[in-house]
Amino acid sequence: MEGEARLTAKQFFSQSGVLSRWHPNFEFRPGQLEMAEAIERALADKKHLIVEAGTGTGKTLAYLVPAILSGRRVIVSTGTKTLQEQLFFKDIPFLQQHFQQPLRACLMKGRANYLCRQKVYDAEREAVLEGLEEVSDYRVIRDWEKVTETGDRAELKTLPERSSAWEKMDARRDRCSGQKCPQFERCFVTEMQRRAHESDVIVVNHHLFFADLAVKQDDFGGIIPSYNAVIFDEAHELEDVAGQYFGISVSNYQIEDLSRDIASLAQRKAFGSGELDRALLTLQDRSEVFFRLFGDGDGRQGFDRQAGFLEANGTAYEDVLLSLELVSAHLQLIHDAPEELIPVFRRCKEIMERLRLWMESGDPKFVYWIERRGRGRFLQATPIDVSSTLHEKLFDNLDTVILTSATLAVGGEFDYAKQRLGLRSSRSLHVEGMFDYRDQAMLYAASHLPEVRSIAFPKAAANEVIRILQITQGRAFVLFTSLNQMRQVYEAVKPRIDYPLLLQGSAPKNTLLEQFRRTKGSVLFASSSFWQGVDVQGDQLSCVIVDKLPFAVPSDPVVDARIRAIRESGGNPFYDYQIPEAALALKQGFGRLIRSRSDRGVLVMLDNRMTKMKYGRLFLESLPPYSFTTDIQDVQHFLES
Repeated sequence: MEGEARLTAKQFFSQSGVLSRWHPNFEFRPGQLEMAEAIERALADKKHLIVEAGTGTGKTLAYLVPAILSGRRVIVSTGTKTLQEQLFFKDIPFLQQHFQQPLRACLMKGRANYLCRQKVYDAEREAVLEGLEEVSDYRVIRDWEKVTETGDRAELKTLPERSSAWEKMDARRDRCSGQKCPQFERCFVTEMQRRAHESDVIVVNHHLFFADLAVKQDDFGGIIPSYNAVIFDEAHELEDVAGQYFGISVSNYQIEDLSRDIASLAQRKAFGSGELDRALLTLQDRSEVFFRLFGDGDGRQGFDRQAGFLEANGTAYEDVLLSLELVSAHLQLIHDAPEELIPVFRRCKEIMERLRLWMESGDPKFVYWIERRGRGRFLQATPIDVSSTLHEKLFDNLDTVILTSATLAVGGEFDYAKQRLGLRSSRSLHVEGMFDYRDQAMLYAASHLPEVRSIAFPKAAANEVIRILQITQGRAFVLFTSLNQMRQVYEAVKPRIDYPLLLQGSAPKNTLLEQFRRTKGSVLFASSSFWQGVDVQGDQLSCVIVDKLPFAVPSDPVVDARIRAIRESGGNPFYDYQIPEAALALKQGFGRLIRSRSDRGVLVMLDNRMTKMKYGRLFLESLPPYSFTTDIQDVQHFLES
């Protein structure tokens, strides 16, 4: 393209612009042009920008094109690896076809997504693999290593998702000896970093971005090259993801993995000894005793009893620390230690530090909690408020941060998202989607049902679900805030409906979605995990039924801590936190319904608080414009029209 360096967003996206001549199905979208111009100005003026762009805006190209034309290195961070790959393998190649100059772009994922060549070579001569399944998977990996250019696991379509052989071959940091590795120059992670340093647009995901941001002071840990502009797609997820990486996590599994890796390495590299074996056995025994003190039964709960716990169980805690110290000392004394020992030694020290921080720091800015899953015992600490951290490390440190999503505004305003994320100064833009929601979507509020806390609600809700499904002829998601209530209503509906019913938990999520898409008239009963990242276009999904306004569970330790923090600072947690969070969650559920111009559907709310409580208006005002009714007959007329 001639003069592409001088190309503007307006010239690209206008009715007679460049895109109209490229795209075989071009349709002028005023919102797309408006969004692209706002991003173009933000990048040029070095300002932050928050954009809510409704479904159908075409926001991917609206931020990619200004990023490419800016002449700056821009990080594009997505909510999922799936969207990340769509950007890199579909959208950027589409643009490249029409730009004369090569688009210098790179895809970056977390290290566990890449193969370690050295581990593949070691496995040829060392006893690493266990069982016929691992041997079979290893052969697939070994043959692929000879031909792959990226080492990205996504290329291996035939490898099982949970291949234990892959876990022994990947390039994760805690098993990497870095520049001292014999394969460092040929390392797939090294190659990825080289490509990134040569790129102007670097496509990452939120988990990698915040994992990298959290260790930026550590030259070994950070892998994303320097940048001063970042665009976050699906930005409504940032608070939760950032909280994971600026917190603390230590578990019995981490110690078990450490012990197993040391023992395996000692055998393969012939530095084992009776003393080291005994130290590892002692560590495992003491770790099991210590973590068992946190109780049985699955679940999450807050834990603010460190002082009392240490008073009663200080010996068990000290025993674990001393065992880690002893193992660390043995590793330091190994003569002519192999390079592979460096990351293992570092892991040992990091586990000790995290355990001490969790047990002894008592930082009031964190909520401390435990999670039990089967044999797993996870000690977690999450920042109660990530806004100050994000302000310091992200917004105050970069020239331009652009946040975009279909769900950022509450009641038409961005104040809530900006406050939670620490975005103190920014431009803002709201772009309506391309869909005619008044014609395509109806919200039916079943205001006649009992209160959601009433013992009569589950039976009444099941009866209403049956009435709705008979009108819609199946073709529905029935979404619940409680798994118990999901199962209860499912069992009540199942014998009274002829449509195929699917239940979350009966098969993997992707399998259920595929069954739903290909089974006429099917109905999926599921939890809020199906509210995001699910795309079912066409009349196969014509109704989304929601049992309750999706308030976060107040007993969750992180939610409870945030509620208490807002209350202690003089705020009203219900209006300042719980309602806005629930409004954004409902907006996500609504977004499952209308995915194209030809879609038509009904959102059903079984919770009468939407119409009977004053705060229900905020939920109504946060959703896109739509038809509204409290009369079920209108639902039938709407779907028949």
